Amino acid sequence: MKAVMTDKITAKKAIELEEKYGAHNYHPLPVVLERGEGVLVWDVEGNQYFDFLAAYSAVNQGHCHPKITAALIEQAQKLSLTSRAFYNDSLGEYAKFITSYFGYDKMLPMNTGAEGVETALKLARKWAYEKKGIAENDAKIIVCEGNFHGRTITIVSASGDPDARENFGPFTPGIVTVKYNDVNALAELLKDKTIAGFLIEPVQGEAGVIVPDAGYLKKCYDLCKQNNVLFIADEIQSGLGRTGKMLACDHDGVHPDVLILGKALSGGIYPVSAVLANDEIMLCIKPGQHGSTYGGNPLACKVAIAALTVLKEEQLSENSERLGKLLLKELKAIQAENPELVRTVRGKGLFCAMVINERNGKNAWDVCVELGKNGLLAKPTHGDIIRFAPPLVITEEQLLECVAIIRKVVKMF
Repeated sequence: MKAVMTDKITAKKAIELEEKYGAHNYHPLPVVLERGEGVLVWDVEGNQYFDFLAAYSAVNQGHCHPKITAALIEQAQKLSLTSRAFYNDSLGEYAKFITSYFGYDKMLPMNTGAEGVETALKLARKWAYEKKGIAENDAKIIVCEGNFHGRTITIVSASGDPDARENFGPFTPGIVTVKYNDVNALAELLKDKTIAGFLIEPVQGEAGVIVPDAGYLKKCYDLCKQNNVLFIADEIQSGLGRTGKMLACDHDGVHPDVLILGKALSGGIYPVSAVLANDEIMLCIKPGQHGSTYGGNPLACKVAIAALTVLKEEQLSENSERLGKLLLKELKAIQAENPELVRTVRGKGLFCAMVINERNGKNAWDVCVELGKNGLLAKPTHGDIIRFAPPLVITEEQLLECVAIIRKVVKMF
């Protein structure tokens, strides 16, 4: 036993190694995690925390869900990768399962969320030239202010965030930006007949859980239909139960032309993303025109089926809806008790945000560090916003325990 203990890495050593040998493209909170189960994680010293970020909504089903883990282990012992040079016995089953699940003709499998977004953009352009009749190289995509769709060159070309853009140009042309939650602004831009698609996060996550007005998505969708433009929903973070419905678009009864999924599509076990669309759109891409060595690998297929099955079997959308209302109510109470520190709270389902006013030189980062010391892990975004997005398996008892931690820490400031 002692030999095992001496081999165990310390938090200090883990951070030192990462700082020395890893690229400095993240600024993590100073906690080193080694184990997770459900809504809980433990650091290398054995301290327990509630995970209130859920790996940016990748672990909606909770850490190391036994059914998803079992699917991974079983398949990993048989066959992990064939590439798409050959058929495998899992992809067809997965394609049928996910298209039936969300109501589409076809699915194109990828690995990461950014790859999913890139796929959707390529698909929209291909459709625009071959079906809509836009002249070659003239197609445009509308994106929203405050968006976050990933980190590739084309995706940061659509970003307004200086950190995402500075010194990464030249940028991809053909991208137009519209104000989020502004139907009239979108209607004006859609007069341009070279618009191929409208790419939107139904709830903006990285921007700080920005929830649009009820009916906004439906009005945008209707405008897209009237102008023969594809409505493309990036549900990578907002989908799969996070906002209290299977998809955030479901709140407005919208069925996107192109749906992008990732993150919780694997329950955090393995990188899996997918783009769904009907034949008229999807079959614009022919063999050799787009692909991925790992996309559609047997491991990913089995994991995704298990992850989607768990969402329905355990009614995680319903849990998110019910407990999300409770969380928002409690956060609003905390705001009312501490109006000088907490500027606003907002959210939908178990996807909430608290906007912090800087006080005595302390900001949202300091609040998150203190939350961590008290057993709750959350991360700030844009300096003054803290996202609260626990795994959807959280119980009411656990949620109220977490609310007590948040209340205690906010009062300290």
